[in-house]
Amino acid sequence: MKSFILSILLVFGTGFVFSQKYAYIDSDYILENMPEYKDAKEKLDKLAERWTKEIEERYAQIQIKRDNFAREEVLLPNEEREKRKSELEKLETEAMEMQKMRFGVKGDYFQKRQELIKPIQDKIFEAIQTVATKRNFSFVFDKANQSNLVYADPKMDVSNEVLKELGVKK
Repeated sequence: MKSFILSILLVFGTGFVFSQKYAYIDSDYILENMPEYKDAKEKLDKLAERWTKEIEERYAQIQIKRDNFAREEVLLPNEEREKRKSELEKLETEAMEMQKMRFGVKGDYFQKRQELIKPIQDKIFEAIQTVATKRNFSFVFDKANQSNLVYADPKMDVSNEVLKELGVKK
């Protein structure tokens, strides 16, 4: 009796597995072909470049002041020496705060990325869902970004269908 139930479960279980359909996309490929993503990425890159330059300039100014202080340190009275050390520490702290404010976890870069890129990613996700629903896919994997997808048959790549759903012409 147990073997009969087990064999029925095995037959229906394998039937269930074979009835599932799979596909994959390449999110990098999709993003590369979306003009709005290219524009958003360009804006983000320009901001990052500007902010990086500001931070580098600030650190360069600090280095100049540090070098001047190192040359003059032995000639300065203790009171002036401590004042200058304190100023340097304050400037370094401000520079680190600026760096954190711009590029930290909750920094300007992260927020701007959310503002510019997230709507595009949401749009892509909706297009993937539409394609998956139309084609009855149970799973859609992404082969980009160090996925664990070891092998994928190119016939199962639905990236172009997702782009078509998004209205992107290649």
